Order: sequence, then structure tokens, then C-alpha cells
Amino acid sequence: MSDDRYMMLALSLGRRGQGRVWPNPAVGCVIVGNGRILGRGWTQDGGRPHAETEALAQAGEAARGAVAYVTLEPCAHHGKTPPCAQALIDAGVARVVVAVADSDTRVDGKGVEMLRAAGIEVTVGVCETEARADHAGFFIRNETGRPFLTLKLATSFDGRIATGSGESQWITGPDARRAVHAMRSRHDAVLVGGGTARKDDPSLTVRDMGVDHQPVRVVVSRRLDLPLMGKLARTAKEIPLVLCHGTDADATLVNTWRDLGAEMLTCSVRGAQLDPVDILRQLGSYGLTRVFCEGGGALAASLLEADQVDELVGFTAGLVIGAEGLPGIGALGVSKLAQAPSFDLKSTQAMGKDILHIWTRR
Repeated sequence: MSDDRYMMLALSLGRRGQGRVWPNPAVGCVIVGNGRILGRGWTQDGGRPHAETEALAQAGEAARGAVAYVTLEPCAHHGKTPPCAQALIDAGVARVVVAVADSDTRVDGKGVEMLRAAGIEVTVGVCETEARADHAGFFIRNETGRPFLTLKLATSFDGRIATGSGESQWITGPDARRAVHAMRSRHDAVLVGGGTARKDDPSLTVRDMGVDHQPVRVVVSRRLDLPLMGKLARTAKEIPLVLCHGTDADATLVNTWRDLGAEMLTCSVRGAQLDPVDILRQLGSYGLTRVFCEGGGALAASLLEADQVDELVGFTAGLVIGAEGLPGIGALGVSKLAQAPSFDLKSTQAMGKDILHIWTRR
């Protein structure tokens, strides 16, 4: 197998940690000697142990003289665990292949320097494009302070999320809904607006996927006018719940939700709503790297208008609701096409009777 093939395996292993390892990156590692895979590892839940130490532990003494394939530059700093670069040195590997350098200022080339100073051959940039996509949330949070944001919309052919009377279940079919749960599981958090929480009383959990973890549930509600007996309130002590509220929210409600088990994040107000830039900055400070937003329309519009959306995920059904239906995205104030938020098509596929299309930031 070539370097690319082994690195693609390491990337597939790293993806097992997506949604489970924040604020750390979801890294994969493969140890190879004489054409045999000696050890495999990925970042474990909560961010530790790291992928390299997992793979080295599996390889044992056989790692001496072997090649290590790592999807992100090995760390060079002492945190809660010793540097992974030092672990590779101590294991006696002869070569390390790195997909992409780490933008964290505590690393940023220092891991590669450590390895080379120890006489280890290092190759950087194998499958870099794929690695950058996998680690996009970690990089964006390092560089901007906010998490990577995916905006998901499930709509009719004409872009409606409900009929004029408010009926919305179900526009898309079971295959699409199952795919949404899989996407939730690969993100650190699921985000909705207060209107969605009030109207739908959602649980925002991953169901029927056989997973043993849940993403953080995040609700944006300036005044915290949310149902105190709803599913989110009843499960706040068992499944993490974060409420983003305004500086003008009633202090009694803030304390009530905190007593129910919610984490409270105070966000600045812009006009009549919470500032979407500050919402994401607060979520980044909380440690989140990948957030999956499921609306509603006003929140989606504010995030798009503020240029905070990195990826659009659309599920489009083959039914037409008409102009009286509820649009998936609220008013954006676009008067010219050049002002419209634009994305590039990444992929499209049939999803049961629906179509899944994914678009990335232009």
C-alpha cells in the first residue's frame, strides 16, 4: 500500500472521534512495518488518550523501525498528557507521515521539528485536502474562536419547511431523517432557535443509531421564553443543554434553567435578536468545534447574513407546498443576486425518495 492508502485509513479512523472528542481534534493514526499494520488508534472520547498513543500501545515493541501515519501533526507541548511527538520518538519509529500541520500555536511545526531533531524522517502533506476538511472545526476554532457551522434544511421542492397551517411532519422521508441523526452524531452540538424549541418541543438527540453518546443541545433564546416542562428541560441533567440568552434575560429564568441543569451562556444583543457572531464565539469558548444547526428560519437567516455558515446540507423532497407555506430561511434583505450568500456544490445523492445536496463555503 502507498502512503496515500495508509493515510486514508488513518483518516477513516479519526472520523470515529468526530462529535466525541471536543475541544480536541479527531485524529487517526496507523503504525505500519514491513507492509503490515501493527497498530491503529484514534482520539478517544473527551479528547484523551490521543490517537498516537493508542496506536503505539497496540503496536508495542513492533513499532521500533516502523512508519507512523498521523492525520494531524503530533503535539509537541505538555498538556494533560505528554507530547505525542515524544511518544513516537520513545517508541523508536523510523518515519512519520503527517497529513497536515497543526495550526495551534503550541504546536505549529514544533512537533515536526522534535521528530526531525531525533533523527526521524518526516513527510508532511499526504492527503492534506481530506485532512483539512476533517479537522476544519479544530482549525476554525483555533484561528477565529468559533466552531465550524453546518446549516441543515429539510424542505419541499419549493423550499418550504411547513404548510401555511404549520404542518411539517414529515416533509422528507425516513432515509433522510436517519441521515440527519448520523450527521448529528458527528457534530459536537445540535443548534436550534427558541421558536423551534417552543413549537416542536424537540429532544435534539441522536436516536436509532446505536451510539452511546449524545451531542450537546444548544438553544438560542434571547429572553429564555422556553417551555419549563418540555423535553429539553426534563433531560437537562442527563444530556448536556446549553442555552444562549441575552443580557436582558430575566435573572429568575436564568437561575431556574441553571437549576434544571442547563449551562447558561450570555450573548450580546444586536438589534432585536442575539448577535450570531457572539453566539458562535461563546460556543467556541465553551469548547465546541463542530455545530449542526437545524433552524428555524430566523436563526438560519441571521447566521447566513453574518457569514457564519461553513456548510449547507439540504434534504429536498418531491412535493410542492406553495407560497403560503413557511420558508426554510427568514428574510435576508437581498435586493441583488451579488448580495446573496453563495456556496459551491460538494456532492449530491438520492436519499430514499428525497435528494441530499451538500454545499461548502465559497
